[in-house]
Formats: sequence, structure tokens, C-alpha cells
Amino acid sequence: MKILQVNNVYKRGSTGKIVHDIHTFLKQSGIKSIVCYGRGQIEKEANVYKTSSEILAKFNALRSRIIGLQYNGSIVATKKLINIIKMENPDVVHLQCINGYFVNIYKLMEYLKKNKIPTVLTLHAEFMYTGSCGHAYECEKWKTGCGNCPQLWIATKSYWFDRTNIAWWKMKNAFEGFEHLQIVAVSRWLEDRAKKSPIIKGYSTSVIHNGLDTSVFKPIKHLEIIKKLGIKNEKIILHVTPSFTLNEDDIKGGHYIVKLANKLIGENIKIIVVGGRDLSLELPDNIINIGRVNNQNELAQYYSIAHLTVLTSKRETYSMVCAESLCCGTPVVGFYAGAPETITIKEYSEFVEYGDVEKLSTVALRWISVKNEAISNNLSEIAQEKYSRNKMGMEYFKIYKELNQKK
Repeated sequence: MKILQVNNVYKRGSTGKIVHDIHTFLKQSGIKSIVCYGRGQIEKEANVYKTSSEILAKFNALRSRIIGLQYNGSIVATKKLINIIKMENPDVVHLQCINGYFVNIYKLMEYLKKNKIPTVLTLHAEFMYTGSCGHAYECEKWKTGCGNCPQLWIATKSYWFDRTNIAWWKMKNAFEGFEHLQIVAVSRWLEDRAKKSPIIKGYSTSVIHNGLDTSVFKPIKHLEIIKKLGIKNEKIILHVTPSFTLNEDDIKGGHYIVKLANKLIGENIKIIVVGGRDLSLELPDNIINIGRVNNQNELAQYYSIAHLTVLTSKRETYSMVCAESLCCGTPVVGFYAGAPETITIKEYSEFVEYGDVEKLSTVALRWISVKNEAISNNLSEIAQEKYSRNKMGMEYFKIYKELNQKK
């Protein structure tokens, strides 16, 4: 059996790591595996293809902002991708997160459908069943066809033209009549949302949690980081984000961390922020902004030294931060954000209404002293079984096998 994955990125970002983990699992299982990706640096690795140049992707991004349609265009890169699929002749194509202006989604779907290629589509965000937006939030127009979009810039990155109705119908037509298609959502919350969309109504769906490397994300006794940061007897709250900003429109809610820090002034607590690009931000004294951490082993050390991880996102379709923290034996608290409260381990997590910093601070103070070595080890053991990348790999392999047998 031969599997070909398609994703926006490879080896970086949450979906890029997931694709790499599945690729590695398949190879170790003796299964031929190919990866095609569109954005980022060229990887000199066998059976891994970069299908789009950065110049072409940026041009298509600009084009989409002008015309108001995101997922068409990319003619050259899409042709290259389809030619690779023809050449490799995989038994199953696995579409992961295919936004990022590197492929014409409609043409790719039509090709796979027309040629009756068994296809797995993993939903990491909402755009494949809303037609445009990655996060629909409280808007429900995607259930009836969109148009007059209330969050046009967020949904399409276009100021001038609202073509969300056209995009919705183009996506619906791309799915129409797809014989060999299995849809996978990364959380039960996301699956429940997807089932309500006319775009994918009637297709088989299932849930497979994102996996991670549990040989890396585990409790680590490492005191050097604590000494380096000048932390003595303070309790530690950790906030991990792809980009820490104080912009109130930011989906990750960095400004709420500042509000939480102000609530905790006078408490024996330090908040460590991982992910800040701007180290010049003026922050309360009880926040340590350490910037980007690209080394996964180092990131696991931060999770391990923390007494608590705080999530302040407005919306998450999964939350690798929650999974990573729990695997390192550290409980999680945060705002209700969709998927996180459904994928975490309930005995070691708690969530409050979005934006309620008063309640969040109360919950954080209650949880900050809970963690000890016994609890950490027990939590980690449960989490490592739940979020193992090997478990994820085996669940996908089962779907690949079933699809391949049906063709």
C-alpha cells in the first residue's frame, strides 16, 4: 500500500509535525509513504516534494485578496501536485491542512473525485466545510450558503469583494459525488460542527486526535531553566502560543494574559510566555516573555517546570498546547474555546467562559498548588496513552486499509 499526504507545511507548525509523524510511522511500518507540501523551506528528503514556490504562493495570496476567492488560482503548483500524484499512483491520498495559497482546492478535489482515488480528508480547521473561513465563531451562514459575510476580512482577507457565497458553492460542488472519501475531524467538537454543513453532509466522518512525540513531551526534571530565569520559590504559570501579541482581536488572546497577570500581582506567581515575537513589549513584572522556542525538548522542559498551563484562545479546533502540557504532567485551565474542553483530561483541566478573567484567575489560583510528583506522573501516563503519535498512526492506517479495500 502507498499513501500520499498533502499539507500546507512539513515538519513545522502543528500540522507539519503531524504529517511528519504519520510519514515516519508509515515508513517504520513498511508502508510506502510520500509527502507533498506547499510552503516553507525545501526539504532534501526522499519521497518528500515541495510543490509551490514561495513567490507563486505569495502572488496567489495577493490575487485572492483582490478578487475575494482564496482557494482557486495556483495553476502551476496545482498542476505540479497532480502530476506527482499521477507519477506516484498512491492507493490513498490523505489531504491534511491545504490552505496557504499553494493549491487550487477545487481542482485537486475534482481530480481525486474524477479518478476515483480513495481520499482521507482531515479537518484541522473549518474552511473545508464553511467554504471560506477557518473559524466561523458564532456565525451560522455556512449552514445555508454564506454571503454578506459579517467577518469578511477574517474569513477571506479581502476588503473589496464578498464572494463567500460563490466560494461556498464552489466547495460544495467539489465535494459533490465523491465516491471514496473519508472525513476525519481532530476533535469531537469539530466533527459535530462539520456534520451540520450541507457541503459534507452524507459523508462518513470519524474522530482521530492529533498525536505527538511522547518520548519528548514527558515530565522532565530540569532545574537549569528555573535558575536561568531567576525564579526562586514562585509558582509558575505557562502560556504557549504561536504568536504572543497584545492585539485585542488576536484569536490566541494574549491580552488576557496581561489582565490575568494584573489580577495575580502580590501572589507568589510568575507567568512564563513562550511564543512572543516582540521581546520589547511592556509587560507586568510578573510576566517573563522568553520569545520563540523552536526546540521541542526545550519546550517540554518549560511545560515540566510549570505548575499550570493557561489557554486564552477564542477558538481552537484541537489544541496541541493542551495535549503537550498534559503529557508533561501539567494541568490546564483556560477559556471555553470549542475543542480544548472536549479533548483534555477532565480530571486535570478546567475551563471558564471566554473573557472572564476574574473567574480564570480564581480557577488558576485553585489549581496552582495541585501539581506534585505523583499527580504529574499519573497525569502524564494517562495523557501519553491518549495523545500518542503511534496511536494516531495506527488509527489512520486502519482507515487507509479500509478505503483501499473498498476501491
